[in-house]
Amino acid sequence: MPFPRHLLTDDEALVLDLRPHWWQITPPASLLAVVTVLGVMALATSWWGPIDYVIGILWIGALLWFGANYMKWTTTNFVVTNERVISRTGVVSKEGIEIPLDRINTVFFNQSIFERMIGAGDLGIESAGEGGRQEFSNIRKPSLIQNEIYRQVEGLEDRRLDRLGRAAAGIGAAGSAELSIPEQIEKLDQLRRQGVVTEEEFQAKKRDLLDRM
Repeated sequence: MPFPRHLLTDDEALVLDLRPHWWQITPPASLLAVVTVLGVMALATSWWGPIDYVIGILWIGALLWFGANYMKWTTTNFVVTNERVISRTGVVSKEGIEIPLDRINTVFFNQSIFERMIGAGDLGIESAGEGGRQEFSNIRKPSLIQNEIYRQVEGLEDRRLDRLGRAAAGIGAAGSAELSIPEQIEKLDQLRRQGVVTEEEFQAKKRDLLDRM
């Protein structure tokens, strides 16, 4: 199931929307296939006795295991936007993790030799805040995802610097009218309320202006 677009903010752009790697459903699918073949052989050779019941129970168990894993696979999304990383899973009850890009410190991945061959692996993100370190398993091409997350983090920082530059230019232009420092702070606050600068940028610039007094 694709990630719901209505959950994105107005200025947020979807960059990646991935399901887990197909390897996640391979073990239950393989077991179901093997038990199905045994069941067909039992019917074809007219086996009868306790072994038929065992095969039947195994087949039902394998089918349930495969169904549960397939449902989880189709309803799990690993999403990267230009503002955050999101992991969501579940149909009726949802659970998820959201990590803002500006809080990400390190992105790392782990792959065994076999996982490198099939293009799967585990991805880890270390971030500031309560979450600390989050790990995600069965990620497709984790090295490429790592690079994309870093690219979006850099893009976010560039956009913030651009907004701050435009805000500073606006204050500089207003400075020609010799605005006092309190008036400059008030103008910055207006830009913050308009969403031109973030709360962190506002506080940093405010401290800079107050230091000049």
